[in-house]
Amino acid sequence: MAAKQQRLAVVSDSQVEAKRTDLRANEKKCSWASYMTYSPTVIVMIGLPARGKTYMAKKLTRYLNWIGVPTKVFNLGVYRREAVKAYKSYDFFRHDNKEAMEIRKNCALVALQDVKGYLNEEGGQIAVFDATNTTRERRELILNFAKDNAYKLFFVESICDDPDVIATNILDVKVSSPDYPERDRESVMEDFLKRIECYKVTYQPLDPDRHDKNLSFIQVINVGRRFLVNRVQDYIQSKIVYYLMNIHVQSHSIYLCRHGESHHNVEGQIGGDAELSERGKWFAAALKEFVEEHHLSDLKVWTSQLRRTIQTAEELGVPYEQWKILNEIDAGVCEEMTYKTIEEKFPEEFAMRDQDKYHYRYPGGESYQDLVQRLEPVIMELERQGNVLVICHQAVMRCLLAYFLDKSADDLPYLKCPLHTVLKLTPVAYGCKVDMFDLKVEAVNTHRDRPLNKVQTDVPPAVLRRNSFTPLSSQDQIKRPRLYSVGNPSQAIVSQAPTLPSMQFSEASEGAELLLCEDSLNGFSAADTDDCDHS
Repeated sequence: MAAKQQRLAVVSDSQVEAKRTDLRANEKKCSWASYMTYSPTVIVMIGLPARGKTYMAKKLTRYLNWIGVPTKVFNLGVYRREAVKAYKSYDFFRHDNKEAMEIRKNCALVALQDVKGYLNEEGGQIAVFDATNTTRERRELILNFAKDNAYKLFFVESICDDPDVIATNILDVKVSSPDYPERDRESVMEDFLKRIECYKVTYQPLDPDRHDKNLSFIQVINVGRRFLVNRVQDYIQSKIVYYLMNIHVQSHSIYLCRHGESHHNVEGQIGGDAELSERGKWFAAALKEFVEEHHLSDLKVWTSQLRRTIQTAEELGVPYEQWKILNEIDAGVCEEMTYKTIEEKFPEEFAMRDQDKYHYRYPGGESYQDLVQRLEPVIMELERQGNVLVICHQAVMRCLLAYFLDKSADDLPYLKCPLHTVLKLTPVAYGCKVDMFDLKVEAVNTHRDRPLNKVQTDVPPAVLRRNSFTPLSSQDQIKRPRLYSVGNPSQAIVSQAPTLPSMQFSEASEGAELLLCEDSLNGFSAADTDDCDHS
């Protein structure tokens, strides 16, 4: 505790502002959404214990990081456990326990200083202050803190009076809390319910009509049955509201797989709109057996609009929906080439992509960052649907996995998504359980390792600057349709695409299947891969 309090030393305002300006100028991984706010934001959770505050805080943080807004959770319970090593009983949370109240206030102050350090010195854009914050006195402390540091505030209050929801939350989450080591479920339930009663004595909900009418907030009532939104002030706050209104806590599973092996996969070509190979058709038949064996009768099936996913879904014999936004990443002028061809013809492009695969954008095509933005509506739908099978493509599957498994932008492009394998994602309390099913149909390996040496000193600066933030140097990119119909085959002759300095491009269509993956642990943490069958 003493070590943490040392961090309360004040840095001069000029030093803080200089650091903040420098970080904003040099922060490379902060994407489009970050620039829509003009000052850092603190999201303040409010609510009685066992109302799902931490669940929402962690999901919201995962979502904001996925769309490119650097976000971090500061959970006050962690600070309390560091200050008080052994939790004894609910008496610690009584409002008349003056010693405990002082400890809790000091923990809040230390946590707020860590929030300040994250936003001012570590390049953070949003901090989530995860605590009960049930009194106006505590919220006034936070309001003054935000005013002193020029932060925006957005409050998220979870209100729940459904006893079944509260009991389920206690048993699912609190029984395994560090506060209750080796205690039986009955005694945990009894103590925690008394802890809730301690908070109820002083609980002052947000008052949208009078006292708190000028604050920006959302009230989530009974796990999303109703919402009350007040004074949303900017783009990021609207994104927060939109997300919180779409998540639900019903039990469901999401099944992700790639299409069956295509002729382009066999030939080592990326993108295009190829049909399934013979082994790809075998996988489609095996996928049908998988769905039947797991009794997924209420399953919704989504595909892209490219033939290889549609042909895979057709074999299932069930209704399916085609989503254009599930189409594979667009490789622009490099479509339907092999990686060897790209490396030989365009070595600078090949090297530049290895330097920063997430932000690299193919000439006339997309980057992984572009793809994340495109897939955001899919994530929203997956959050509020029941069981869904998504038959998609390698880059698309990586982006979806990165959201559910909380992977960074650096790791996202290297997640391993082999052909003919199904991943079952089941949301649990504060994360996602992954089960992997190898359907035992051979396929080519589209895996490329993360490059060991990403530093390339011979790439011209003009080429290095072309990423997701900057337009192509060419002004008249010529693009060809990604979907081909009768009379408009993929090999039709079109005008020559313009070139970048020192490069000569041949004709190519759009849409690509990116193949870089990482072997070690497949990009999953140990917690992600419980009960997985690694292939």
